[in-house]
Amino acid sequence: MKEEERNALWQTYEKKRDPSIREQLIMEYVPLVKVVAGRVNMYLGYAVEYEDLVSYGIFGLIDAIDKFNYMKGNKFETYASLRIRGSILDQIRKLDWIPRSVRQKQKQIETAIINIQANTGKQATDEEIASELGIDLDEYYDWQGQVTSLSSLDEYLDMGNDYHGAESKNGVSSEPEAAFEKQELKEKLAQAFESLKENERKVISLYYYEEMTIKEISSILELSESRISQIHTKALMRMKQTLGDEIRIMFSV
Repeated sequence: MKEEERNALWQTYEKKRDPSIREQLIMEYVPLVKVVAGRVNMYLGYAVEYEDLVSYGIFGLIDAIDKFNYMKGNKFETYASLRIRGSILDQIRKLDWIPRSVRQKQKQIETAIINIQANTGKQATDEEIASELGIDLDEYYDWQGQVTSLSSLDEYLDMGNDYHGAESKNGVSSEPEAAFEKQELKEKLAQAFESLKENERKVISLYYYEEMTIKEISSILELSESRISQIHTKALMRMKQTLGDEIRIMFSV
């Protein structure tokens, strides 16, 4: 649907609140739900089925359509993205699917990385971490895939705690300094980006800057989608060591 057609649809809906037009709007913005769900899915490391995330996000889209005031001139996609992500995270909070063994593995990996860096003064390699843990590299990758679900979920839920507060009554950010702060954090991100390994830089660049899908990145790098997810998580871990909590800017730019 062209932009002018979409605008006409919104104008009609604002006047009539016709359920059939509401349904058209829902169908028109389903691709936005898929984009948001895809980003959450990438961050969670496939711990939750993509189709389930889309289903959770649809409820957020419907809520956004019902509450959005088109006549105020704000951008619906920005407002809806917050609602969609919030709906997805709210549902994930209700799930208790992470076993204690995965949390134990996370702690073991973190301890191994700290020990290696303390002894060598350098960033720990996958081979060094596996050796420190007393497991082979394939098993370490399996551990890493499981831990992806845990650390990503914890961080993403923390981010979700603020999504309602990021909106004003008009459905957009009310912080005038937000743009400046975001630009400053982008500069810090660029510095952290340079500290990554080559394959990590490729994944981060293709996903966040080229906005490619996991499947597309997998095809380009000739690696499995699960391996791409592992590389992505490892890259975020490295960047977080440099940026701390500011790593969150990755998911709001």
